[in-house]
Amino acid sequence: MKASTSPENRFGKLVEEFFLDRLIRQRNSSPQTVAAYRDCFRLLFEFARDRWNKPPDRMVLADLDAPFVLAFLDHLEMDRKNSIRSRNARLAALRSFLRFAALKEPESLALIQRALAIPLKRCSRPLVGFLSHDEVQAIIDAPDSSTWAGQRDQVLWATMYNTGARVSEALGIKVSDVVLASSPSVHLHGKGRKDRAVPVWPATAAQIRRWLTRIDSTPGKPLCPATNGGHLTRSAITDRLKRATQAATTKCASLAGRKISPHTLRHATAMHLLQSGVDITLIALWLGHESPATTHIYVEADLKMKEKALKVVKPATAKKVRYEPPAGLLGFLQNL
Repeated sequence: MKASTSPENRFGKLVEEFFLDRLIRQRNSSPQTVAAYRDCFRLLFEFARDRWNKPPDRMVLADLDAPFVLAFLDHLEMDRKNSIRSRNARLAALRSFLRFAALKEPESLALIQRALAIPLKRCSRPLVGFLSHDEVQAIIDAPDSSTWAGQRDQVLWATMYNTGARVSEALGIKVSDVVLASSPSVHLHGKGRKDRAVPVWPATAAQIRRWLTRIDSTPGKPLCPATNGGHLTRSAITDRLKRATQAATTKCASLAGRKISPHTLRHATAMHLLQSGVDITLIALWLGHESPATTHIYVEADLKMKEKALKVVKPATAKKVRYEPPAGLLGFLQNL
């Protein structure tokens, strides 16, 4: 009886209740959210085991104090080279668990509050990188169309660009999600269980129609399967896109040296819709953004490009002025 009520067992039960009761049963969180939180705890337990010699079955709630959480976050950034955004995502997962733990273990509220006081780290938001129409077309055409894998990749890139799908959404497209009737469209399963239907161009529909004759077109099968018939993985899509970009560089020199990710195709979709005069609220619906405010990053990117071009061409009447830095305390502050 004593073993079942030990702090170690209570902590293990608390973690199980958080995933099974809070995330899955009560909140009905998406599989992607559950997987992200699972990976966070897996990394946390590995860190405690390797750095603190504390295996998961010996951990207690008191171990998750502020110094430990801060050390874990530093480990993610320094040792694992995670970005600030990834670090903040892991912290958000831990915060969610600690809020749940506060309800279950109120006697640990003071310790939990100190850990919850750790702030999210601010990070810079660079301008959105995107591709031109010619660059996108060069990538779509790059795979060898005489091979099965090449035809699949062409369909995959064309569909991702046409729909603006996230990687997770592209991975989840099944044959039953494609409608090739009078109004062709693709049904995407988005973040947070938000589904949407996106229309496709006749050329994309024709590509998909030809591709369906080369695969198992059973409704539940993936539209762009791996060679074993299952779903492609994120790493596989990233690797295939890298190869396509390298092949496309021979015909489109502007791609040389560019870091192109699957998300870059999504950015290209948004920017090309914006530059074509499509209303930003419709672009938000197209991309599956919860709020049009998220889509404003593309407006900002477009305006920045115009401002950059304007600065290159100075008015003919402009006079060059020699800059003189201020002296004294103002100069010190300006040079910080």
